[in-house]
Amino acid sequence: MTPTRTSIALLVIAALSPMAVTSSHAQVAPPPPAAAQAPQRMFSQAELDQMLAPIALYPDALLSQILMAATYPIEVVEAARWTRANPGLRGDTAVRAVQDEDWDPSVKSLVAFPQVLQRMDEQLKWTEALGDAFLAQEPAVMDTVQQLRRRAHAAGNLQSTEQVRVVQQGQTIVVQSPPEVVYVPYYDPLVVYGTWWWPAYRPVVWAPWPGYTRHGVSVGFWWGSPVSVSLSFFFGDCDWGRRRVYVPRPTAYYYRPPTVVVNRTTVINRNVTVERNTWQHDPHHRRGVAYRAPEVRARFADAQPANREAQREGRRDERGMERRAPERRAPAAQPAPQTATPQTATPQTATPQTKPETRTEAQKEIRRQDTNRARREAQEQARKERAAQREAQRQAEPRPQPRAQPAQRQAEPQPQAQPAQRQAEPRPQPQAQPAQRQAEPRPQPQLRQERNDERREERQQERREQQGRRGGQGGGDRS
Repeated sequence: MTPTRTSIALLVIAALSPMAVTSSHAQVAPPPPAAAQAPQRMFSQAELDQMLAPIALYPDALLSQILMAATYPIEVVEAARWTRANPGLRGDTAVRAVQDEDWDPSVKSLVAFPQVLQRMDEQLKWTEALGDAFLAQEPAVMDTVQQLRRRAHAAGNLQSTEQVRVVQQGQTIVVQSPPEVVYVPYYDPLVVYGTWWWPAYRPVVWAPWPGYTRHGVSVGFWWGSPVSVSLSFFFGDCDWGRRRVYVPRPTAYYYRPPTVVVNRTTVINRNVTVERNTWQHDPHHRRGVAYRAPEVRARFADAQPANREAQREGRRDERGMERRAPERRAPAAQPAPQTATPQTATPQTATPQTKPETRTEAQKEIRRQDTNRARREAQEQARKERAAQREAQRQAEPRPQPRAQPAQRQAEPQPQAQPAQRQAEPRPQPQAQPAQRQAEPRPQPQLRQERNDERREERQQERREQQGRRGGQGGGDRS
């Protein structure tokens, strides 16, 4: 090879080497970060339609407080048990009776409507899912409610009656209750919305409530007796324009917001700064139930240690010793998010999502609390039984009897009474001295001696009389 060709070859190699290095780096370049990909929704539209179908047509104020209360499933169960223990209370009377309970105000307000609490307690898995959806996808939940109302209105089943007032404002439908009275409707979601559009996700259907009758033109609605409440009873309502639940009436007598007012526009709730009149979830009333959505869990992460300390304090038994709950397994690692594939808008193409039948966090927490309560009751019952056994043994022990008197002492004859004539026998009086003798002047020593002699003679006379009486008695005994 000539020098010219050699130099040309070296130049070609030097020019191609950067391209090779660049291509090798391009082959091992890391994938784009996961944050750049679109976040995956926790609940699909089919699932939101399914869970909101039985309550979407409720009055706005009642609906808002059901959504808030669903984020506290443990307290919903406690409130439902309270209503079963007090079946004659509802309305303002029931709410005033639970003001001292450590429940969220939204849960306290539902005590006025026992039938609603009972359905939320019976379907606890649905209640917990509703609360998780509301915390993670609040705008989607509000939009779903409006979509369901529009379907019911188009089917002719959502109209104004004497029980509710239905107002349509463009695409928004508002349902309002009369002042100072609330009618809780019962309706069949498979009827009022028309033909159900998600065959794989049938709507949640509740059992009919006793005492409800059909009113109006809608064939799918039943109404019960009205519930009397005070004016401005509900502190919450629905802000359809901003797709949220807010607090327009914070003056309700049972409402105690866990907030500190900083100025006229913002408030601080422990670790989250929000706008004024915006409802804010209180992790304290969550009672240890884990949050399903990772973003919700991260939002209230700062409040979890304090919540765990409160739960630990509540798990101390009567001896002051701490009972540790069984450790929970760490949740499985979430798979890396994948690129979302576009879904068809046809509802019939949705495929059912198979989910394992596992206990929810609320059900686990309630089971743990019930187990601890049953253990405490069993210990108390055993203590009472032991005390009753000790009392029975003490009653069965023979008591010491008083010592009996000797027989001879009991048979000892009683002294006989003296004859009446002897008892009444006149005592002999000393003979009186002659007057002349008494009048004679005598010396003082001699007078003293004479008196002593007289006393001695009297005593001897008495002694002889006593001996005579004794002799007479002894002779009578011998005879």
